[in-house]
Amino acid sequence: MVGLAARHLEGLRRRDFLAGAALVDGRWVASQQRDVVIDPATGEEIADVARCSPADMELAITAAERSFAAWRELLPARRGAILKAWASLMLDHSEELAILVTSEQGKPLAEARYEISYGAGFLEWFAAEGERTYGETIPSHKPGSLLQVRKQPVGVAAAITPWNFPVAMIARKAGAALAAGCPVIVKPAPETPLSALALARLAEEAGIPRGVFQVLVGDPIELSAPLLRDTRIRALSFTGSTQVGRLLLEGAARTVKKVSLELGGHAPFLVFDDVDLDKAVKGAMAAKFATSGQDCLAANRIYVQRSIYTAFVDAFAAAMAPLKVGHGLEPATDVGPMTKLSVATKCRAQIDDAAAKGARVISAKADKALGQNFVLPTLLSDVTDDMLIACEETFGPVAAILPFDSEEEALARANTSEMGLAAYVYTDSLRRALRLSEGIEYGMVGINTASFTGPPIPFGGWKQSGIGREGSRHGIEEYMEMKYVCFGDLAT
Repeated sequence: MVGLAARHLEGLRRRDFLAGAALVDGRWVASQQRDVVIDPATGEEIADVARCSPADMELAITAAERSFAAWRELLPARRGAILKAWASLMLDHSEELAILVTSEQGKPLAEARYEISYGAGFLEWFAAEGERTYGETIPSHKPGSLLQVRKQPVGVAAAITPWNFPVAMIARKAGAALAAGCPVIVKPAPETPLSALALARLAEEAGIPRGVFQVLVGDPIELSAPLLRDTRIRALSFTGSTQVGRLLLEGAARTVKKVSLELGGHAPFLVFDDVDLDKAVKGAMAAKFATSGQDCLAANRIYVQRSIYTAFVDAFAAAMAPLKVGHGLEPATDVGPMTKLSVATKCRAQIDDAAAKGARVISAKADKALGQNFVLPTLLSDVTDDMLIACEETFGPVAAILPFDSEEEALARANTSEMGLAAYVYTDSLRRALRLSEGIEYGMVGINTASFTGPPIPFGGWKQSGIGREGSRHGIEEYMEMKYVCFGDLAT
C-alpha cells in the first residue's frame, strides 16, 4: 500500500522536484550512488537522491570561485532582481514545496506552508538590503588625506543547513550571501534533501548564473571536509547542534574563515503572577509545540511564579489535551513525528528521568497507533534543576514546568545555561520587563509574545548558542569584509 507522503508526491506538478540530482557547476548530477529519503511518520522510502562525493565538492568549489568575479560585478539592483524572481517562484510553487518539506521532515503541512513564505521573505529582504551596504567616509586625521571604508564581498561562502527548517535556513543564508556578491555552496541535511534540490531548480529558473548557487547532498562529514580545508571557501555558515558547531569552528580555524554559527538553544520561559494566565498559557503553547517542538527557539524550561503555578499547570494541561498527533499531511495534525529516531529517543529518556526523580507526567492521548518517531505532547510538572530536561535541550513536544518565588531567582536560574539563544518573559510590569530584558543573557528576548522572528531582526545567540547574526541588516555583514582606503597628498 502506497503511503500518504508517496501519494502526495506522486501528485506534484513539478516531477523534476523528485529527480534527486544535485546542482554542481550548472549541471544536474545524477550519481550512481544514491541515498534514500524517508517519511519520518511511517519509515517509508519516498525518494532517492544522488550521493555527491568529495570530488563533486571540489568541482563545486572551483566553479564557485570561477563565478565570483562576474557575480560580484553585477549591480546590487540586478542581483536583487534575481533574488526577487527566486522568491516569486518559491511562492508560485509554495504548495509543492510544502508537501516536500512535510514528507521528508514531518512537520504539519500548515507549518510547512508558512515556512515557504517565511523563507521567500528573506530573499525579498536581502534583495533590497544588497543596495544598502553602505561604506563610510572618516574625517581625516592627516592633512590632505581622504579616508574611506568600503564593504566588499568576502568570497565563496558555504552554508550547512539543518533538517528542522530545510527551506527557510537555505533562503536566510543564501539570500544574504548572494545579495552581498558571494557565490554559495549549500550542503543540506541528509534527512531533507528534496526541498533543497527543489530550491536549486527554482534558483536556476530565476536566473542565478552557473556556479553561483550550488546544492550538493551526501555524507555530512565527507562533504564538509573539503569546505573546511579549502582556502577558496572564505565564509562558512552553519545551523545545527552546538556539538557539531564546535567541530566546524575548529576545522574552519585552520584556514581562518569567516564563520557564523546558529547553534542549540535551551530557552527559558518566565511567567510572573501579574500576567493574564490565559495569555501566558497561549504563549507557552506556541513557544513549545511549533514544529512539533523541534525548534531551537522552543521553550525548554517554563518557569512559573509559585502563586499561580498550580493554575498554570492545570490550564496548560487542558490546552495541550486536544492536540492531534499524526502524519503531517493529515489536515487535523497539530504535532507530527520527530524527524529522527534519535530525537524521539532523547525525549523519552528525559521523560523517564524526570518521572524517576519525582516529576508528575501528563501526556496527551493518541487516537490511533503511532510509529516509533512519534512523541506524544507531554507536560512534566514539579520539575527540578537536577533533571535532564532542565539541564539539556529538548528537541520535541515535552514541556518542563518549574516553580520559582522571586524575580531574582528566576533570572539567576534562566542564566545558568551555557546556551543563550532565545528567552521569553511574560509580565504586565513594564519595569520588570525592562529589568529582565537587560539582565537576561540571551541574544533574543520576547516580552509577552512567542513570535518575534522574521527578515528584519538579527537572529542569533550568546554564549554557546552561536556566533554572528542572520537576517536584518546585520545578516549581510557576515558575507562582507571592510576595506579601509587612505587617499594621501590630495592637497597637491
